[in-house]
Amino acid sequence: MPTYHIEMMEGRTVEQKKKLVEEITRVSVEILGGSPESVDILITDVKRENWATGGKLWLERTS
Repeated sequence: MPTYHIEMMEGRTVEQKKKLVEEITRVSVEILGGSPESVDILITDVKRENWATGGKLWLERTS
């Protein structure tokens, strides 16, 4: 079964991450078969100072 690597800017709550992994797992099992226990998900929180888009750090951007 799959292993998902998710990189996103820090700031999401544990509840948001919990819902995300539940839904990714549910859809994976629905489409690919297998059991939920065979789906691995790794979440990496990245600080805004370590993420850039268009030549600008997200730390420098206004929300």
